[in-house]
Amino acid sequence: MLSLQIVVIGGGAAGFFGAIACAKVNPDAQVTLIEASRQPLAKVLISGGGRCNVTHACFDPGELVQNYPRGAKALRGAFTRFQAQDTVAWFAAHGVHLKTEADGRMFPVTNTSETIVECLIKAAATSGVKLRIGTPVSSVKRTSKDQGFDILLKSGETIKCDRLLLATGSGLIGYKIARELGHKIESPVPSLFTFNILDQNLRELAGVSVNSVQLRLSVGGKSPLQQTGPLLITHWGLSGPAVLKLSAWGARVLHESRYQATLLINWLPDFQPEQVRQQILAVKNQWGKKAIALHRGVDLPHRLWQYIIARADITTEDRWAEISNKTLNLLVQELTQGEYLISGKGVFKEEFVTCGGVNLKEVNFKTMESKLVPGLYFAGEILDIDGVTGGFNFQSAWTTAYLAGNAMGTNTAEFRSQTAFSHSFES
Repeated sequence: MLSLQIVVIGGGAAGFFGAIACAKVNPDAQVTLIEASRQPLAKVLISGGGRCNVTHACFDPGELVQNYPRGAKALRGAFTRFQAQDTVAWFAAHGVHLKTEADGRMFPVTNTSETIVECLIKAAATSGVKLRIGTPVSSVKRTSKDQGFDILLKSGETIKCDRLLLATGSGLIGYKIARELGHKIESPVPSLFTFNILDQNLRELAGVSVNSVQLRLSVGGKSPLQQTGPLLITHWGLSGPAVLKLSAWGARVLHESRYQATLLINWLPDFQPEQVRQQILAVKNQWGKKAIALHRGVDLPHRLWQYIIARADITTEDRWAEISNKTLNLLVQELTQGEYLISGKGVFKEEFVTCGGVNLKEVNFKTMESKLVPGLYFAGEILDIDGVTGGFNFQSAWTTAYLAGNAMGTNTAEFRSQTAFSHSFES
């Protein structure tokens, strides 16, 4: 009896994890991993500033899904089968221990992404996965009897397989193959990016950070989205976790507006505007003869304070006793809902995340198998799933790949029985 022939296209995190899971659950299967470039796991290597943010220390599936602007509903069940806790255990079992940082991000204790890359390559080799690098794919077709796939390589060679996992990330070839096999692709647009602000005075504060601000995005006069968290001023505008999260949740609306929008910043989110006003009044009464620029009434970096009072038409020579109620109100407004014009998007280091991809309604999230094409599976960023920064995109890759790999490698009849049992248990 011929062994099951399984091919994984895409040598990134999802591709390797899926291939390993498949080979382990079915040692008799022939698992081949195809990667177009000469460098597999290239994105893993540069992720997290070269440290690889493997996952996030959030071990409740209900809480975990709240970090996915797209894909939360589909991932809810998937995370009950393989979640962050399972990722930690998997790597520990393969000799890689993770550490948790103050913000919940988890990295290898070695502090280098090479540890993760070496682990995955070694696990793939140990499991018997055949790795073919520098092997770009041209197209994929169903066999004449619809019982497998013919994979045409750019070299002219054809590889036949019984089951196929597409783990091509946000690359165009994966979308092309999925579309040609009948799947709908939600238009990919950038997610996780910084904001360009054309304000030279703001840009001169590059390097200044604030531990907590509240951001509201206003597009077309509507303010549908907001985020609270740390903010970093850069030489092109604004970055930091609050901005990156807001860019993820607002990815589509910002794309549609061509990245032209209004950002409302509350620099003091722990206080109501009236509380800020009373605090400013108290400083005015106590320090009337002092220069406003040198005696700030709120807990903000000194350079940022000077910038904000300038926006409220207060000079460096103005003293607290001299400002009018109108100016005071303007200062409170700048502190609690200052308006900044977004004029474009920047990038988040070398990590590029997109929203968009294979329509999730066309995929069975128990197995990651296509509902349209039997034997076709998906994992990772090719799906219309994206998370905020903090290890969440890697976690969705590990989860979807693990489920796909196990489903591909399991005997069909046995797996149908398991799925039926699982379904009856859940209902």
